[in-house]
Amino acid sequence: MSDPTPDVWRRVDAYLTDTLVGHDDALERAVAEQRAAGLPAIEVAPVNGKLLHLMARISGARRVLEVGTLGAYSTIWLARGIPGDGRVVTIEAEPRNAELARANLDRAGVGEKVEIRLGRGADVLPTLEGPIAGGEDAPFDLVFIDADKESNTIYLDWAARLGRPGTVVIVDNTVRAGEVANPATESAQVIGVQRGLEMLGRDPRFEATAIQTLDAKGYDGIAIALVV
Repeated sequence: MSDPTPDVWRRVDAYLTDTLVGHDDALERAVAEQRAAGLPAIEVAPVNGKLLHLMARISGARRVLEVGTLGAYSTIWLARGIPGDGRVVTIEAEPRNAELARANLDRAGVGEKVEIRLGRGADVLPTLEGPIAGGEDAPFDLVFIDADKESNTIYLDWAARLGRPGTVVIVDNTVRAGEVANPATESAQVIGVQRGLEMLGRDPRFEATAIQTLDAKGYDGIAIALVV
């Protein structure tokens, strides 16, 4: 068997998407609106969106934290994976993105489940600690990190602090087309990913692994961790 080429993995991704994910008007409209607004095409692939949805259901999550909303494509998948009285808190730094995300969420019928917090993750995350510590809010059951990679260690630290034993943490874009294994990289994003993975490997608050992925977005990967 030969190594996969971009043509092969995109063909396989299309097959898996058609077979296991299918088409969804609300999700496809969310992506179309994002493209029309000129936002970057960096939302998760459909197969990964459904993985997030299934992880929310498998873990029994009721409260989900997302760092990096963009156009809310992944947010819709997550919101659909929690109960009707569940809550997704999603953090977005750009007001324009947040406005588009709100429209997409409401159109998809999950707007009432989702709270968009505007601001940089490093600034917003500390504001979530007080209500959890005071018992007003429950800890988060699942955390999805998909924002600026340079801040991955900050986001992981807060994932542990705002979660509980058993909280699932998912970090997107952890392979960066193979550059994550380059010790001489000068890319701040790749270095941020490396530091995040190193933290998952040594921090006693986590048990983690990572897998490489080939999908519509190219060659990348995700890390999955458990707060212990």
